[in-house]
Amino acid sequence: MPRLSVIVPALNEAGHIRQTLSDLAPAREEGHEVIVVDGGSTDATVSEAGDLADKVIEASRGRASQMNAGARAARGDLLWFLHADTRVPPQAIGALVDAAAKGAPWGRFNVRLSGSQWLLRIVERSMNWRSCITGIATGDQGIFVTREAFETAGRYPDIPLMEDIALSKVLKRIARPACVNVRLVTSSRRWEEKGVLRTVALMWRLRLAYATGASPAQLVRRYYP
Repeated sequence: MPRLSVIVPALNEAGHIRQTLSDLAPAREEGHEVIVVDGGSTDATVSEAGDLADKVIEASRGRASQMNAGARAARGDLLWFLHADTRVPPQAIGALVDAAAKGAPWGRFNVRLSGSQWLLRIVERSMNWRSCITGIATGDQGIFVTREAFETAGRYPDIPLMEDIALSKVLKRIARPACVNVRLVTSSRRWEEKGVLRTVALMWRLRLAYATGASPAQLVRRYYP
């Protein structure tokens, strides 16, 4: 069995991170490791994570830099990048390891959004379908990758947004992703705070702009106004 390193970038996630890390306790019992990479939280994220992770390290703010720092600190052969507000079902670890054992150099999970609005069911199905068809994954889908493929791809590019899209495009040249049919539960708070349709429209505009050459530095100001 390959050793798995779960890398959790975090920034002010004190309200969610203990739940996520508690879900990963069985993986630690099986010999896998969990690394939290804090990007300068001003809340209790670091102290909340301390007893539920093998390592809590600091890195410059930004998911790409935090995830790359976690990868450098990891000892596993297989890297799993997981958002700090994602819930992990018990069968996820086994499904991930099984996909890697069958030769998949990278992959992603299906997702379920945590909210109960019926529009969110359409959004999550669309996300899962689109990702499997295009071979492009987002961070919400829990991207996993062998260390060899990660290094071959050049790690996450040092950009403030769309780092998951950019990495997926490079990894897709190595192989199509394994589409693991286990659903991670990802927080729908952004959709609910900003409105489901408005958030979907914003994300599609940003992806279209990125695909046509817009700078991630410009896009991040629209995503985080």
